Amino acid sequence: MVRVVVASDKFKGSLTSAEVAAAVGAGVRRACPDATVVAVPVADGGDGTLAAAVGAGFVLVPVVASGPTGEPVKSGYARQGDTAVVELADVSGLVRLPGGVPAPLTATSYGTGELIAAAVDAGCTRIILGIGGSASTDGGAGLIAALTRGVPTDPDRPAQPAHFGGLTPQRAGSTPRIPTGKGPFEGLTPQMVGRLEGVEVVVACDVDNPLTGARGAAAVYGPQKGATAEQVSELDGKLSAWADLVAEHTGRDLRDALGAGAAGGVGFAALSLLGAELRPGIELVLEMVGFDEQLAGADLVITGEGALDEQTLHGKAVAGVAAKAAGIPVVAVCGVNRLEPHQLREAGVRAAYALTDLEPDVQRCIAEPKPLLEQLGERIAVEHLTMTGRREASDERS
Repeated sequence: MVRVVVASDKFKGSLTSAEVAAAVGAGVRRACPDATVVAVPVADGGDGTLAAAVGAGFVLVPVVASGPTGEPVKSGYARQGDTAVVELADVSGLVRLPGGVPAPLTATSYGTGELIAAAVDAGCTRIILGIGGSASTDGGAGLIAALTRGVPTDPDRPAQPAHFGGLTPQRAGSTPRIPTGKGPFEGLTPQMVGRLEGVEVVVACDVDNPLTGARGAAAVYGPQKGATAEQVSELDGKLSAWADLVAEHTGRDLRDALGAGAAGGVGFAALSLLGAELRPGIELVLEMVGFDEQLAGADLVITGEGALDEQTLHGKAVAGVAAKAAGIPVVAVCGVNRLEPHQLREAGVRAAYALTDLEPDVQRCIAEPKPLLEQLGERIAVEHLTMTGRREASDERS
């Protein structure tokens, strides 16, 4: 009997990671009926992180929170014991923009702070925060404001988002003052007493951008969120003002810290005001889902994501899974493969199997991926698990 671990990320816009694993697993069992197939949904810290946690046994706790433009959205956090997993993309992400219309100057991370507050108020003492897919460039000011105010009692009311230290983008200037009485610092001190006392915050972050400047949150990621050149300049100035405000309050300036520019500056707020630790997203997720334990006795690991490209090699799920599974054969499934065989091998992946190998019509691959993935799973099993396939693969390599 053979053991196969399927640890794939989602196929964005097509299948969840769990659906990928189910389809591939069905194909594997078709060729090897006695195979034990273990599904381990994974993510890189962006969208899909919450689903990966639930797939690993965490319990989803529903919360109605504020979307990126203030409208209520049905989101939540995943909990196991005292640990909560919060996915920024699910509440404050691009996918939550009404009608998909960008709001580069006004989108807020407020709802993410509401989820963290809900988890902490429920007794969680460790927060795993995935921050990929952000719709905002608010420096994390919205998140901090929500932490001081807590979860709304009226789930139907629109949020009162905070931008740049409680000031609206129109009012935020180059020399803002620390708000008194109310605002994002209410109840917070440099020692973080109050709601977050004794709470560990770990952030899944895969970028090293600073908060401001040519490689900052506004310059690099603002255009992806709909910002014009003029708006990028405006946002960068406001982020600088926000960083000045935080430095004045805390006595330290972390705007140039690695990862400060992540998620429109949420990384900066987490480092400066939450005392957070930033870690690679896939590394954190694999630890969260107990991947090491799942590898025990595995004969083959199948990983994957929608597209294999240069980004795959730098902190994405496929490269992370392959590195963790060193010593066990690893193959990948994907929608399309843009990597050369030597690049795959250097990443620890023996072979890649793409939907476009079977169906050249990309739109059909997106619309009807499950039967194609089943075919790929069957092919992988024949080529990597049966004796005939192993001999043929060995002959090809020699």
